[in-house]
Amino acid sequence: MQAAAFFDLDRTLIRRSSALALAGPFQERGLIGRKQLAKAAAWQIVFAARGAGAETVRKAAEDGLMVLKGLEVEAMRALVGDAMETALKPLVYREPLDLVAKHRERGERVYVVSATLQEIIEPLAEDLGFDGALGSLCEVVDGRYTGRSLRACHGQGKSDAVRELAAAEDIDLTRSTAYSDSHTDLPFLEAVGRPVVVNPDRELRRIARERGWPILAFSDPLYPAARRRMRPALVGVPLVLGAAVWAARRRAV
Repeated sequence: MQAAAFFDLDRTLIRRSSALALAGPFQERGLIGRKQLAKAAAWQIVFAARGAGAETVRKAAEDGLMVLKGLEVEAMRALVGDAMETALKPLVYREPLDLVAKHRERGERVYVVSATLQEIIEPLAEDLGFDGALGSLCEVVDGRYTGRSLRACHGQGKSDAVRELAAAEDIDLTRSTAYSDSHTDLPFLEAVGRPVVVNPDRELRRIARERGWPILAFSDPLYPAARRRMRPALVGVPLVLGAAVWAARRRAV
């Protein structure tokens, strides 16, 4: 059995919510309206406040799947492909990719694990050189999403997905490493022998200090030029939301 490394996505591999990063491209394609775009921004406010609990994450994930109802899977894949260079890769941190290289030097496989939809994280993981990805699965009928969840990859569900992969791929979790920023990922971190917290929320920082877990800070963009070219995702969202994000961050300090 060999070890592996598992990386959370939002605020661990990338610097903010992947759902919000794609809200702009979704609106441009006419897949969501201004109201849904504003809801995506509101979720980012909760995310920035670093106080989102397991129930909040679960509800946000379920709402996200319902937005997909009726959308063709191929349309989603095309949208993600088009948004890769402009909306997703500009958010990638350099530090986790350096860690990926070190894990590979030790002969360990590397995976992205996230509550984000599988069709979103899979191409990103492939583009960045990961061995695979575990994301939330939505039911598909006749090539279209139904909005019904088949695998919710958050909370305990994220831990269960990692354990299932380990059993299938002969991975020794006691020698494996997991990286995450959120206390809602505690079951995920506890599933491995080497938990590492990254840019942690206050609750996870407290837990990490109590248990002696390593605490890392990621901040450097992998693609700084692409980041400068990136269009704002919150086109058309009232400026008051931006002020709310700022206020939430101030409260989190």
